[in-house]
Amino acid sequence: MKRIILAISGASGVNLGLKTLNSLPFSIEKHLILSDNANVVLEKEENIVIHSDENIAASIASGSFKCDAMIITPCSMNTLAKIAHGIADTLTTRAASVMIKERRVLLLAPRELPFSPIALENMQKLSQIGAIIAPPVMAYYSEQNSLDKMENFVIGKWFDLLDIEHNLYKRWKES
Repeated sequence: MKRIILAISGASGVNLGLKTLNSLPFSIEKHLILSDNANVVLEKEENIVIHSDENIAASIASGSFKCDAMIITPCSMNTLAKIAHGIADTLTTRAASVMIKERRVLLLAPRELPFSPIALENMQKLSQIGAIIAPPVMAYYSEQNSLDKMENFVIGKWFDLLDIEHNLYKRWKES
């Protein structure tokens, strides 16, 4: 069984993070980290282990607890900067640090627009060490005519990067 860590930082874009969580197949063991600003009530029937962002002693903070990937969506600029500079003062940033250290998949979905030069520098640094920087950017070829379909496209692209099967968007047809 695959294990995925999903961290939701910040308050803006929390619904996209929750939709990502709910779109993951049931067969995947999900570990959820919610920042204080993103803390919401979730039902326990989703195969989810919820971790407090303050609990840096949680299982997922250890390299010996093998997870296949970690997604941070939305990823605040504060969280991105901390990860880029090795600051592991929350469970989210500690788990991201472990993913980098263990050479596991780390996908960050920054939510700021426009990006400042500092944020771009932090993204470049993380990309160069193997993190995937994938902001929620829509495409126009997949016939998105509603917010729901735009979100499905973005989540589907993230799942493609993590090798998770889905049918969230219409793919480009081969000629």
